[in-house]
Amino acid sequence: MRNASDPYDEEEDDDDVSSERQIVVGICSMMKKSNSKPMTQIMERLCKFEYITVVIFPEDVILNEPVEKWPLCDCLISFHSKGFPLDKAVSYAKLRNPLLINDLNMQYFIRDRREVYRILKEEGIDLPRYAVLNRDPDRPKECNLVEGEDHVEVNGEVFQKPFVEKPVSAEDHNVYIYYPTPAGGGSQRLFRKIGSRSSVYSPESAVRKTGSYIYEEFMPTDGTDVKVYTVGPDYAHAEARKSPALDGKVERDSEGKEIRYPVMLTAMEKLVARKVCLAFKQTVCGFDLLRANGHSFVCDVNGFSFVKNSMKYYDDCAKVLGNMVMRELAPQLHIPWSIPMEAEDIPIVPTTSGTMMELRCVIAVIRHGDRTPKQKMKMEVRNALFFELFDKYGGYKTGKLKLKKPKQLQEVLDIARQLLAELGQHNDCEIEEKKSKLEQLKTVLEMYGHFSGINRKVQLTYLPNGQLKASSEEEDSLTGGPSLLLVLKWGGELTPAGRVQAEELGRAFRCMYPGGQGDYAGFPGCGLLRLHSTYRHDLKIYASDEGRVQMTAAAFAKGLLALEGELTPILVQMVKSANMNGLLDSDSDSLTDCHQRVKARLHDVMQKDQDFSEDYQKLAPTGSPSLINSMKTIQNPVRTCDKVHALIQSLTRQIRSRLEDPKSANLQLYHSETLELMLQRWSKLERDFRMKSGRYDISKIPDIYDCVKYDTQHNGSLALEDTLELFRLSRALADIIIPQEYGISKLEKLDIASAYCLPLVRKIQLDLQRTHEDEAVNKLHPLYSRGVMSPGRHVRTRLYFTSESHVHSLLSIFRYGGLLDEGKDEQWKQAMDYLSAVTELNYMTQIVIMLYEDNNKDPSSEERFHVELHFSPGVKVSPNEENAPAGFGFRPASAKSQEKQEDLGSLEDLTEDQPTCHTLSDPLSIHRKSPLLGNRKAGSMEVLSECSTSSRGAIYRLFPSCSRQSPEVKSSGLGFPYTGLFSASSRGVSSSAPNLRELAPSQRKKVTSPRRRTSGHELLSMPAVKRFSVSYARHPTNGFEGCSMVPSIYPLETLHNSLSLKQVDEFLNKVCESRSETLTKTLKCLSAMFDSQFQPSMQQPESLERASSSVAPSPPQPPARPVWYLSNPPSAASTSGPSSPSSAEPPALSISSE
Repeated sequence: MRNASDPYDEEEDDDDVSSERQIVVGICSMMKKSNSKPMTQIMERLCKFEYITVVIFPEDVILNEPVEKWPLCDCLISFHSKGFPLDKAVSYAKLRNPLLINDLNMQYFIRDRREVYRILKEEGIDLPRYAVLNRDPDRPKECNLVEGEDHVEVNGEVFQKPFVEKPVSAEDHNVYIYYPTPAGGGSQRLFRKIGSRSSVYSPESAVRKTGSYIYEEFMPTDGTDVKVYTVGPDYAHAEARKSPALDGKVERDSEGKEIRYPVMLTAMEKLVARKVCLAFKQTVCGFDLLRANGHSFVCDVNGFSFVKNSMKYYDDCAKVLGNMVMRELAPQLHIPWSIPMEAEDIPIVPTTSGTMMELRCVIAVIRHGDRTPKQKMKMEVRNALFFELFDKYGGYKTGKLKLKKPKQLQEVLDIARQLLAELGQHNDCEIEEKKSKLEQLKTVLEMYGHFSGINRKVQLTYLPNGQLKASSEEEDSLTGGPSLLLVLKWGGELTPAGRVQAEELGRAFRCMYPGGQGDYAGFPGCGLLRLHSTYRHDLKIYASDEGRVQMTAAAFAKGLLALEGELTPILVQMVKSANMNGLLDSDSDSLTDCHQRVKARLHDVMQKDQDFSEDYQKLAPTGSPSLINSMKTIQNPVRTCDKVHALIQSLTRQIRSRLEDPKSANLQLYHSETLELMLQRWSKLERDFRMKSGRYDISKIPDIYDCVKYDTQHNGSLALEDTLELFRLSRALADIIIPQEYGISKLEKLDIASAYCLPLVRKIQLDLQRTHEDEAVNKLHPLYSRGVMSPGRHVRTRLYFTSESHVHSLLSIFRYGGLLDEGKDEQWKQAMDYLSAVTELNYMTQIVIMLYEDNNKDPSSEERFHVELHFSPGVKVSPNEENAPAGFGFRPASAKSQEKQEDLGSLEDLTEDQPTCHTLSDPLSIHRKSPLLGNRKAGSMEVLSECSTSSRGAIYRLFPSCSRQSPEVKSSGLGFPYTGLFSASSRGVSSSAPNLRELAPSQRKKVTSPRRRTSGHELLSMPAVKRFSVSYARHPTNGFEGCSMVPSIYPLETLHNSLSLKQVDEFLNKVCESRSETLTKTLKCLSAMFDSQFQPSMQQPESLERASSSVAPSPPQPPARPVWYLSNPPSAASTSGPSSPSSAEPPALSISSE
């Protein structure tokens, strides 16, 4: 290889030329590209071909000399970059006619994204749906742009946010992604890498008004881009990197290079690579692939591109190019050369040895994080304006309408303002809506000064005969004639503390995954990050449509994958909304008949002004210790409600007096709340809790507990009197009301649970079944991966974020569905005792299922797949939780496996690498590097020891007690951020390695001895085992406003760690089938009712409507009777929607018993 500072010397010795004729490959590009490391590495390898010489055209010659004076060559590698004279290169090719590796004329097209997309479309290559906006005076028809709040219309093509806006020039890297208002709005601005940044988030939501752009649909890629590099039509190398749109931070290795990992292309993607290479006539060509929704889309073609830092690629590229040049030119130049034939590469199949088990699947169902108190107001509306709005958005199709978009909420606010203005002018009876309700509607909708779609929503439900039964806050509501029930919901936003909780739990979750060497070594949870970035982690995150749930999911993903920046880009790209199939959402208005009966019974028992006596059996037939304790605390429910109401009155008086005091009137409370808003919150509860009849509305107890828990944690600085007593009493009431609303007896709990979460149960079953069917999943390429010890490993993770109802329901299914027999399985008996002692499923409650595979077992054997079930009750309710139930640790050792471990040596005997017992009390620093990372055997970080099927044996815990923590950590609140979240994460130990040996024998004795108990009563009487290094820590809030006290999260406790996949699958199948049988019986019953009763009475609603037409202004009537429009009361037949997205079963219908 040589630089040609002068034109090629044609006067060389003719004898030498004829005897040793060389094929000259010319490199014509800017000096920065010609001298780059990839080019140098490849050209050096190319020169090893006996008959090939490489000549590099000097940049000065390219820029300043005419093409006639350029060096001669037989083959030309030439490509455009900034400053390169492409026109001159085209002239040179015409003059000398060399073999072109990359066509030069096509490079004009590659510089224009419009042409790139046109060519891709013509070739039948999948690309995102797009439209071109040409701001060109000569093409006025291509310049029609209509911008809406959450969409743009480009030349008649509508793009809902999120969408992408790309400049038409491929040289311009300022690509913007615009996010929808419900997700937080704003835009992500991508640019060519500057240092460690490749994009930045901006609050600006309006599109650019100058320049021509391509607008295209945004493709959700789970935060990873794939870059493909072709060398001819039959060779393609692919690499994954973190998407620049995710958080804008470029991941770099120790040498400062962007971290990328080779991935395997599917057969279809290889065909796409071939098509791109041939269509653009670029032998060496790079392009970008987006893998989304099971398909691959080409979103950019870059032209000439080499892979960086891959020796295998350099070898392959030089070999392919050299063979290509020799094949084309050797015959012409009479050079003796034959095409070498090589065997195809044999794919590497990783295997495990011994009794190692491989983590294959992690499924977690998680409740959202800490939120502001939820608030709700109901009002019956009859004004024609509300009916017009209901009709406008298709409410008559289902009888229900949910309004969340800013434009929709603005319309509701306009109606409220208009009606209030009319009431103010002439106070007559034509407007039936109560003035106070309209004022509250207006006030809530005017809060914050803008609509975000996450904070507030309005639900409208059609009532054919008006409201049938007045609720506590609608006792004087009007009846007769059709009406709409308007439910306004606000509050319930994820707090800064909730974000911190979710993010830190995400960080801690990493430590459940095996592995971690290379660039991430020494960083907690590095195994998961490495799995994910190398395409060996199949991650999907689902969330219900509530804003707090979606933001929790985004914050968790941020912590899980070590992302940076705002949550909006993470939410849009990583979190899938599961609200379309009932997977994670529940419609509280469509309760089952059983659920309604349970609520009525609960209401009756709690209204009795007498001490609980025989009610213990009525309210607690399952004998739950937590429930019985709460009933003992309450004694007389009505008297306790009297006390609670009096305490609320005292609280509102104190807040009013603070408002009247000039010193505290403008006091700023947590999360930008004011004293006035706090007073509104408590005053509403004071009014609603005690009804005009003097009875108490029990349904308000969860809201009261919600509010006092919030204020105790976040607004404790107000030092209001008696808040702790209100907290104690309302918590005791809530500990009865909340869990028992989901069923009192075991059968009721199962019935209600299956109605809530049957689609989720089916989805979990599918997740477990599909784990070993990996053919269609994106994979790491084993041949090109440097430092990846097990390229074949593949872990499926499915995370489901939801609300309290689904967590209660799923736990009920596992507890009462008959998974195991408590009488025959001691571990399950202990787990059930532990769950019975848990009082509350608080924020960030987790139910985790982990699936392992033993590759040494026969695929048809029950021992091949091994399932574990884990649980955490979430956030610790108060800093001094004395009665917290103690579990049995995360993945406790069994006696059988401990016997095996005695001779295992360095792989499982962690005592050699761990600090001695006194180190347990030391504060842990995030910067401490785990001794395990360097000392364990190669590959051992990514494998698991087989768990024994025995559930007996020693139980231990890795967590230090709070009481042994150093005073400095307690006072500052700073320390190892993951401590207290997972049992092994704080020591750098891969907590997915089971049967971890106790750190010291004395410590094992201390922890295990009090756990040996035989009854639930002993469980409650035993001292609490504290496991939190920072029990109530002040966490750095990463830019969140406020620095509130953020409580710790209970560590995961293992409920069972020796289940077979067959056991679990059969159990889930039984749950689904029993629910299906119930539905079948219900449908038969309903069919008989329709035949015998409903048909003759179908005209009833119309006659009622005619009768009521003279009473109220006539609202617009539905054009046709919808399917849900029945004459009997809604309580007689209710629907909970289709049971599964993929199921063809009828909707879950239930009818009241006669």
